[in-house]
Amino acid sequence: MSELATSGVTVPLAEWIERLSFDTIPERVRVRAKHLLLDGVAAGLVGAQLPWSRVATQSVLALEGSGDAVVIGTGRTTSGPAAVLLNSTFIQGFELDDFHPLAPLHNGSLVVPVLLATAQQLGGVAGAQALTAAIAGFEVGPRVGLALHGSQMLSRGWHSGPVFGTHTAAMVAGKLRGLDAARLEDALGMAGTQSAGLMAAQYEAMSKRMQHGFAARNGYYAAGLAAGGYTGIKQVFDRPYGGYLSVFGEGHEPDAAQVIAGLGESWHTEVIMVKSYAAQGGLHGTIQAALELRAEHDIDPKAVSHLEIRVGHTIYHHGWWEPERPLTSIGAQMNLGYAAAVALLDGQVLPAQFTERRLNADDVWELLGKVDVLLDEEIQNGPPLERFATVLTITLDDGTVFTKRIAQPHGGPSDPVTDDDIIAKYRALAGPLVETSRLDAIQRAVLGLDELADVRELADLLAAPVAGALDEEQDR
Repeated sequence: MSELATSGVTVPLAEWIERLSFDTIPERVRVRAKHLLLDGVAAGLVGAQLPWSRVATQSVLALEGSGDAVVIGTGRTTSGPAAVLLNSTFIQGFELDDFHPLAPLHNGSLVVPVLLATAQQLGGVAGAQALTAAIAGFEVGPRVGLALHGSQMLSRGWHSGPVFGTHTAAMVAGKLRGLDAARLEDALGMAGTQSAGLMAAQYEAMSKRMQHGFAARNGYYAAGLAAGGYTGIKQVFDRPYGGYLSVFGEGHEPDAAQVIAGLGESWHTEVIMVKSYAAQGGLHGTIQAALELRAEHDIDPKAVSHLEIRVGHTIYHHGWWEPERPLTSIGAQMNLGYAAAVALLDGQVLPAQFTERRLNADDVWELLGKVDVLLDEEIQNGPPLERFATVLTITLDDGTVFTKRIAQPHGGPSDPVTDDDIIAKYRALAGPLVETSRLDAIQRAVLGLDELADVRELADLLAAPVAGALDEEQDR
């Protein structure tokens, strides 16, 4: 029998989740988790009234029945699964949400929606219980991803987050429901059989923003079915035929031991990256390099003759293709060349850089035509934490050359975004969208989550309509 079949990781993972308690989680991890939840809430408030989010809301509510689960920032309610799908889509709506740098998935878009909907379905959940469940999710998804060698999945064309993310969502909902290890194992099995996601969605499809929502909804369903006694695949990570790792990792030597590596000792909650820019995480090194060179040398974009960007396999495959007009916002937020161009031209890469007017601006496309992106094997074969490294070289018309290497962009493990930075980001993003009293109340509820009597109090604060983040920009 294969090593994979005898590794026995599914049951130990389920047993660890069952035993996990608020008191066994280090205080620093609990504090970071609350700030990650605040970051997810901020992204959700921005995403709630984006043009494509409005399309999603109308389409999903036309398909789904009524219910009591809050759809963030819309004033609408619907069924639990539909609310999970939409709220996750909002959080992923503008590439502002967190990601794990080694096992790429957007954690907040999986955790926050499931917490809110499960609390509603159960008739209320105490905040400390919810925080414990959130941390269970933050810990499980990346470990499952690392068993498939993390970012390698992106290089292969899978949308990694929806592949790993079903397990995150299932464990959040399962832990909130108080499932025992056997039922948690069933939930993991049902989550694994619903895992999917194609990365070709990144070029122009609105559905790229919904794919984590599919995973969140599927994990929510998996836990609900398990709670009702409906059984799932047993030993889903260990089966040599038709198991999760044997199928998704076929031909790529999956490492089953990663599923339970360091449980309770090292905490992936502390590794999750918080974004500083409205672009996919692999672009952040390029953006940072461009912004730093721009500031250090007062570069005039009109004087640039050539831009060379060197990256490893994952970022190259996930972040580069020759862009063509018209470019959609989702395509622009995935494209290395566009990110470099607007960073040099505008000195920022935030929502304003992805309005229709900016996406079709002549100065952007003139600079884009001077971009070359090269695959650098040295970066790919470097230390694991530097495989998202970027080398940007800018050549001016007079022959002057400037080069900047970013081993890890700001937000990574060596230079993390601080908790204070996350609060500032929340207030900067959500502040223009809601009144100050509501902004303050949401912040207090999330950062005081462990003291909250009922998570539905937070859901109520998030329920009312918010302003459209792009409405004003589009009208200018």
